[in-house]
This record gives sequence, C-alpha cells and structure tokens, in this order.
Amino acid sequence: MLNVLWLQSGGCGGCSMSLLCHEPRQLFAVLRDAGLRLLWHPSLSEESGAEAIEILRACADGRTPLDVLCVEGSLLRGPGGTGRFHVLAGTGRPMIDWVRELAARAGHVVAVGTCAAYGGVTSAGGDPTDACGLQFDGEELGGLLGAGFRSRAGLPVVNVAGCPTHPGWVVETLAALALGALGEAELDGYARPRAYADELVHHGCPRNEFYEFKASAEKPSDLGCLMENMGCVGTQAHGDCNKRVWNGHGSCVRGGFACIDCTRPRFEEPGHPFVETPKVAGIPLALPIDMPKAWFVALAALSKSATPRRVRQNATSDQTLVPPAVKRRS
Repeated sequence: MLNVLWLQSGGCGGCSMSLLCHEPRQLFAVLRDAGLRLLWHPSLSEESGAEAIEILRACADGRTPLDVLCVEGSLLRGPGGTGRFHVLAGTGRPMIDWVRELAARAGHVVAVGTCAAYGGVTSAGGDPTDACGLQFDGEELGGLLGAGFRSRAGLPVVNVAGCPTHPGWVVETLAALALGALGEAELDGYARPRAYADELVHHGCPRNEFYEFKASAEKPSDLGCLMENMGCVGTQAHGDCNKRVWNGHGSCVRGGFACIDCTRPRFEEPGHPFVETPKVAGIPLALPIDMPKAWFVALAALSKSATPRRVRQNATSDQTLVPPAVKRRS
C-alpha cells in the first residue's frame, strides 16, 4: 500500500469537496483497491490536534514512509518570504516549511487543483500573500519547491489542475502512481497528466452543432455556442470535462456557463470579464487551438451562410423552439 498524506494550504477547499463526488464507487473503497492508504486529510480524517501533528512529524522524520504528498491550495510565502501568513495550527511553523520538509521525503508530490499547481485564484489581485504553486509561479517554473525539484521517484510535481479539479482526475492520477504507470512522458508542458489534459473541453461539448454553424448565444440562458459573445474558451482549454462529466451528467457549458480554462496557469486574470469575448473587427481574439485567423474567418462566414433555420432560432432561445425534422426514407 502507498501512504498518501493530504495537506490543505491557501485555498477554498473546493477540490476536497469535488473529490467527495467521485463516482461510481465510494471513494475510500476505490483508493484501497488501488493500493492507496490515506494517512491523513484535514477534512476527512478522524485525527485532529496532537494526533494529526504526530502523523505529520512521523512522515517528516521518516518513521512513517511517505509515498505521495498531496497539496491542495496555493503556498503562501508572505510576508517577506516568512510564510507567516499561514501557520499550521498547533505547530507554530509556517505551512510552506512543512511542505518543503515533507516534499523532500515524498516518493511523489501531487498538486491538487490549479491553486496548488500554479497559484490560482489565491494569487490574483496583486497577490498580497505572495501565493504561488508548488513548482510553478503562474506560467513560470519555480514556485515554492523550485524549477529543479524532483521527488524521490524522480518526477517533478504532478499538477492535477482544475478549479476545482475533477475527482476522476485525482483518483486516476493516484492510481497511476500506485501502478508505476505515470512518468514524465505522461505529463504535458505544464506537468498536467495527459490522460485528461490531451483532450479539449470542446470535445464532447453539447453545443457543438451551434459551434459548427457559428450560431451563437446572445445571453446566458441561450442554447447557442458561447464562444462568439459569452467568453467561452473551450476550444483552447485542456480537459475532458464534456466527455468525463461531473456528477454523472454535468459540466460548465452543460450548465449554461462559459468555459474559463481553469486548468491553465493565470486563468484567474484573463484581462477582461469572464463572460465577454474580446474581439477586433468582430473577430474573437482567442481562436481555437491550431487554427490560423484567416481560416477561422473564412469558415465562420461559410458556416453562418449555411446555418439551418432550426439551429439559428434555437441558438438564441432557452429551450428548443424548432425540433429536428423527421425525414422519411424513400
């Protein structure tokens, strides 16, 4: 069994809440069957106070083998690099000191969520707490542990990014580590597991027919594509959110919300309102990955000219006004 220790740093706890929604089987049974033992989690474990601190100390001094260190939430380095903005209760020590010491012992280090990976929402707005990720500070390598950090197993920090991250991404990543099936080749350029990061949110989007015909939503409740007017960047965002849906049926765009690319560093400050699409001469600045602007303009014009009446009318409605025609076979 691999021992897993989970710490929560500067964040909202949303990734732990997401983890509890893991399906289709009970979370702890899945972890056990994968060969993983959760030593301690601040929200899910019975131990607290002195008992919890003793678990951490036993891992830090090597009395208890630490195979996987999971950190949720960004690392608060302020004020002035002391880390005193976040002191682990009952220890008098900054959380960043605990993380550094435990990471040096760990077989693997996993950043759970975009805050732990890159700084995330906690690092926005001028970053008064000097928040950063474990091995990234925004888009740049570095972070708390430094660009050259490698765990005892030889891997960099594994960034299971997302805000919050999908429970399946977390469990699948931990299971892959337990099986010895996750190496650097299975991580992308931002150290995200390629099992989910090699997909785009656009893949499996239920609004793809509207996207194909550039039939766009004009207000939040509309059924149409959210890219042209409502700020959706699902054609650029890495994640299988619309193929590996949440809670059995949900995703952001399925719920009527634009994708804001929450698995990417610096998603939290796009430079414009999330629900608006910046444009120049009516053309969105952010285009689908790998598509030259001239191609997009030509295809968009052609698609709009061929848009069926059914698609055009339904795009700006909150319900299906015109159903697909029933075509008799000859």
